[in-house]
Amino acid sequence: MTGHVVIAPDKFRGSLTSPEVAAHVAAGLRYPGLGNVPVVELPVADGGDGTVDAVVASGFTRVETEVTGPAGDPVTASYAVRNEPGARVAVIELAEASGLRRLPGPPGGRPEEHVPVPLTATSRGTGELIAHAVRHGATRIVLGLGGSACTDGGAGMAQALGVRLLDAAGNDLPPGGAALRDLHAVDASGRLSGFEVIVASDVDNPLLGPYGAAAVYGPQKGASPQDVAVLEAGLARLAAVAAHTHGLAGAAEHDGVVRAMGVAGRPGAGAAGGVGFGALTFLDAEIRPGIGYLLDLVEFDRHVEGAQLVITGEGAIDEQTLRGKAPVGVAAAAAKHGVPVVAVCGRRTVGDEELRAAGIEAAYALTDIEPDVRRCMAEAGPLLERLAARIAAGHLTT
Repeated sequence: MTGHVVIAPDKFRGSLTSPEVAAHVAAGLRYPGLGNVPVVELPVADGGDGTVDAVVASGFTRVETEVTGPAGDPVTASYAVRNEPGARVAVIELAEASGLRRLPGPPGGRPEEHVPVPLTATSRGTGELIAHAVRHGATRIVLGLGGSACTDGGAGMAQALGVRLLDAAGNDLPPGGAALRDLHAVDASGRLSGFEVIVASDVDNPLLGPYGAAAVYGPQKGASPQDVAVLEAGLARLAAVAAHTHGLAGAAEHDGVVRAMGVAGRPGAGAAGGVGFGALTFLDAEIRPGIGYLLDLVEFDRHVEGAQLVITGEGAIDEQTLRGKAPVGVAAAAAKHGVPVVAVCGRRTVGDEELRAAGIEAAYALTDIEPDVRRCMAEAGPLLERLAARIAAGHLTT
């Protein structure tokens, strides 16, 4: 296919999933009088909320199972699988099992309407999703981090995969980051094995300190300043005990010390409340840039070849976007093929020059045609179609 348009947006948080955004943009490009330009709908994600939806839209198969939610109650979560040469790949999104939206609250409610449990929230459900996928044949796990409700250093995830976290009396620790202060020993001898883990994340925070998991992200999960101090102490204890525990990932004690202490300071160890650290330490994971790796999974390079335009976007195009979120990743990938990129969004707070420096020729915001933000949220689909018609008129040859 040549002369086509690739529609590769991330979600509009609180309004539309990435497949829904792509569908509405495609519908707008087909308005009467705009010709019949072929389109490829290729929803994307950067490893956070919506990652499973995006890869399912590209051909992965959705699998649902019941797991432990962040507050300990059962939730139905999904992941995506596909057979690839030499591997059965499972894409697992932490937010599906252990995200803020899985906290107790009104059905379908916004994250701020859910009840946080910052000291006891667990990543156990994420580990249960990994275990389910492995027991059903997955050999490569792609773990997307983002939107987590927990600050437990990946302890719950590790426990679900057979790692024992023990107090001084030899008892298994209860869930949550606060309980980690009582950690005495780690026994990883019974850990589920036979699979590799790739963490897809663009977060570069370390585990500890003023830029770490508790200090930066704890307040977003309902942690008070006192709670942050408790969670920091728990994560520090986890890092120290893990570093001094013989047998982690088959390492000798001295090697384990060097390795785990180094992991705590690595960029990305603080992702998702320290689940990045847990994945690196207990699962021998490799961290890769989220949007870049996900674009590879959905075969973006193949789809963009010969295109005349790429349309990307997300709910808000702002300074965070410019730090490497999905639209900028899409723009960088499209630039390798010489294909221009425009973006759609709910609102934007960056100027034209900044966008062009990031490889995006122009950005079209819902607020350009509807200044009422509440209406933009409620009517995002029809408004996107109107924006797409403008893009077609200004950027496409038919």
